Amino acid sequence: MTHCDALVVGGGPGGSTCAWYLRHAGWNVLVADRDRFPRDKVCAGWLTPEVFGLLQLDPAEYRAAGLTLQEITAFRTGVLGARLVETRYGHVVSYAIRRCEFDDYLVHRSGAPVHEMTVSHLERRQGRWIVNGEIETPVVVGAGGHFCPVARHLAGGVRPPAVVAREAEVPLNDYATTVGAHRPELFFCRDLAGYAWCVRKGAYINMGIGRRGSEGFNDHMEAFMAFLARTGTVAYASEPRWRGHAYLASGAGLRPLVADGVLLVGDSAGLAYPESGEGIKPAIESGLIAAKTLAALGVGGRVDRQALRPYVARIRRLYPLPRRAPQAVRLAKVTLGRRLLGLRTFARHVVLNRWFLRA
Repeated sequence: MTHCDALVVGGGPGGSTCAWYLRHAGWNVLVADRDRFPRDKVCAGWLTPEVFGLLQLDPAEYRAAGLTLQEITAFRTGVLGARLVETRYGHVVSYAIRRCEFDDYLVHRSGAPVHEMTVSHLERRQGRWIVNGEIETPVVVGAGGHFCPVARHLAGGVRPPAVVAREAEVPLNDYATTVGAHRPELFFCRDLAGYAWCVRKGAYINMGIGRRGSEGFNDHMEAFMAFLARTGTVAYASEPRWRGHAYLASGAGLRPLVADGVLLVGDSAGLAYPESGEGIKPAIESGLIAAKTLAALGVGGRVDRQALRPYVARIRRLYPLPRRAPQAVRLAKVTLGRRLLGLRTFARHVVLNRWFLRA
């Protein structure tokens, strides 16, 4: 039996950041992930400068490691098929990264040993967790995304409704595009229940679409693909490999954040921003808060649900559960929203600064 002070299930940005902080605090931490790093991860993948601050990582240091870091200084936004509004900033407001590189960098920077394993069995025994009958630990951090086995265990197997997405990341030498290197394009669905995107990442381009719920998803996907072909936004001779994934936007479905000896972070806790769907910053931020909460309790300290309440309080202050508006109000917002998306002021100050850049 392997023993550790904490087991982090999931080696993505949230899990690896949590492991990194705990390791520096003197904890014996293991990371369990079903995949071998570096691994592919479907994600539009852009970061605001604030994320690098949370990671205590200089963007120049990251780029110097030979990794993709595409500076973003402008956006084009609008309703799919309508006129797009261009917003220029004149300075770097975000960076596009490739998740296969970013996640690999962070999990190795954490210094924690990575066990390639699928967590299939969790058992609580005398105040400790036995995982797969192989690892014994007082603390488990669930950081395995929407399908995290730790989150599923806490929720009793219930899976709340999710945002669904499909995307592809392809080399530019096989595709032609009109998307600017420093200017991603965002295309909102007419019902405003989702949006599509095209983002350059050095020698690659990422394109995809995400929507709240799976109903009618294939129709919207086909409309997006037809738009790309008709406008030449992305032109290709052979169909790219589209990959799907799912996540919970903040407030879309309530999951418990803690239990005795358990904390959930990032997509496992359903913390992605509801407007943009961005989950990298919430994952990193919650991973740090989880690690700081545990570090304050100390190795061998109390880790029951009551002791972990400060984590819940901090997360709910940062990621409150939004109220759902009545149907009539939602319909009025859609009608008005389609008009507002064509206005430069609304695009800059609401769509981009508030929803996507969180400025």
